[in-house]
Amino acid sequence: MVIDERPTNTFVRRVNEMVALSRPSVWITSLLPFCLGYVLATRQFLPHSCTPFTADCVGDIRPLVTGVVVIGPLFWLATLAINDAFDLQGDLNNPRKAGSPLTSGRLSPRTATWVAYAAATVTLLVAATVDLSTAALMFTLLTLGWAYSVPPLRLKSRPGWDVAVNAVSMGALAMLAGWSVVRPIGEFPWIMVVEGLLVGCAIYLPTTLADYDADVEVGYTTVGVRLGHRRTHYIGLAMFAAACAIAIFLSAIDHVFPRQMLPVQVLAAPILLGTYHAVLGRARTQPEVVRGLVLLMSMFTALNIVFAVMYVGWI
Repeated sequence: MVIDERPTNTFVRRVNEMVALSRPSVWITSLLPFCLGYVLATRQFLPHSCTPFTADCVGDIRPLVTGVVVIGPLFWLATLAINDAFDLQGDLNNPRKAGSPLTSGRLSPRTATWVAYAAATVTLLVAATVDLSTAALMFTLLTLGWAYSVPPLRLKSRPGWDVAVNAVSMGALAMLAGWSVVRPIGEFPWIMVVEGLLVGCAIYLPTTLADYDADVEVGYTTVGVRLGHRRTHYIGLAMFAAACAIAIFLSAIDHVFPRQMLPVQVLAAPILLGTYHAVLGRARTQPEVVRGLVLLMSMFTALNIVFAVMYVGWI
């Protein structure tokens, strides 16, 4: 007897397409600040009941796990599906997007739009089970994602706004969301929003150069297209330098950043800035930009791990 496996295969294929739409490789850009916000709020990596595991762990860790799901796969599926639906014309001319669910014809823009709104609805409903402030932050993030991609606003094609949306979303709101799952937003150390915005701008600016040729060809006026490679790079470098200077100052006065981290910050700053300039200053192609950002973010993540370990009192 032959068993018809087409429904199962269709289901698996649809799941794979949803995963491809959400692009797991970018989840870290929201999960890292989210987890940083959680550590800032709790001074711990996991609830005490989970180290070691106790019966109370499930209830205590639920807000954290729910938040990770919300700001990771659900948020990115909603945001990137709507982005791909309205970027199809440009993506067809972009070799980097070849083989994506829309450019390959596996999904239509209409289907991607429905997926985006369905994922956004689920995101808000799940976030509301944590806290209304978390749901409000997710609503703001989703609204910015919609405004970034959808006409008539389409902020991604408005120089300055394209960088601002990403910096605010990942540099500030994602970190606030991590804080909000356990503590009121009003208690957040707001200087960290400034720090997050500066780092967010510095990291996002080089990405506007990754698709420079494709953006010029289809008429997308990003910051990278408007300012060119040199000016875009040096603005990003200046913002990264400002973020490093603030971190050093905060360590020196023992505010948020522990004073014992001051030598690490002083040593790390020139290394990070030198790496930023060396690997991104001459990057002209998408692979070069990606390699440079991967190296830079690996080093920056290592520094953040050192901060977190000191902040929770492990060192």
